[in-house]
Amino acid sequence: MRVERARYLLAAISTGSLRSAAALCGVSQPTISQQLIVLEEELDAVLLIRSRGGVRATPAGEALVGPLGRLVAAEDAVREAALAANGTYQGRVSIGGGSVTVETIVAPVVGRLLSDHPGLRFSVREGSSTDIERAVRDGDLDLAVVTTPNEPVLSGLIRRRLMAAPLGVYARSDHPLANRSRITWDDLAAQPIVTMRPGTVLHRRLAERLPQAESMVEAMSARTVQTMVRQGAGVGLLARFGPQEQPTDLVWLPLLDAEPVEASLVQRTDSQPSRSAAVVRRLISARADELSERQD
Repeated sequence: MRVERARYLLAAISTGSLRSAAALCGVSQPTISQQLIVLEEELDAVLLIRSRGGVRATPAGEALVGPLGRLVAAEDAVREAALAANGTYQGRVSIGGGSVTVETIVAPVVGRLLSDHPGLRFSVREGSSTDIERAVRDGDLDLAVVTTPNEPVLSGLIRRRLMAAPLGVYARSDHPLANRSRITWDDLAAQPIVTMRPGTVLHRRLAERLPQAESMVEAMSARTVQTMVRQGAGVGLLARFGPQEQPTDLVWLPLLDAEPVEASLVQRTDSQPSRSAAVVRRLISARADELSERQD
């Protein structure tokens, strides 16, 4: 079995679309469709259910996600080690993200790039999910990691889900809510709230659930939200990606009735990523998988 067929199947399952999977893998849709048929014949199993709305895995396909994921990861590791040893990774990769995703997902990847691929240059831009996705569409960024907006993805882009994070608030230890183990949106109705600026997923979530809420601060970063909470400006609405270090002076309160916040990898559909961008993308996916496992 050729490893690229395993890669195609994983992309199809994760995106739910052969067209999106083809864009993610840098091949044409007919190619990925034909190769998946060959894979099903090789394994003598139906792996995907195809419909006008896209594709989804059969039980047999779901059972193969883990083993095939390890197979693809092993091939990636071999290629990466060989290319890195030869100094193959050159050029520049531009990465975008929101403050939370940059801090928790992108920053560790940047640290590994510096140590493992000294010939590769990169830049990182922070902004709202909306602004960052536009920058990827316009070609200013190669790829991005954003908290997934509610709106459909912009034409010419593909989003691939990386992980989900619980939504909650940070409060000072002397706050009336601090002795609760969890809270609901209704508990926040009368509270001054510190949140992220307009254009972010968190700001939109707050406006949808508590349109009359008193938003005291609209911050540019998660750290600013926490700083304002420490100073008594209110409770801070944030998503918690992974088991982040708990501030000793703040209490984390998960929102019981809030939908998780998803993080997605965003890239263009009309261009195949360079080898350097591809290795950055793999490291980002691996970091998201690590955070998801640590959450569990």
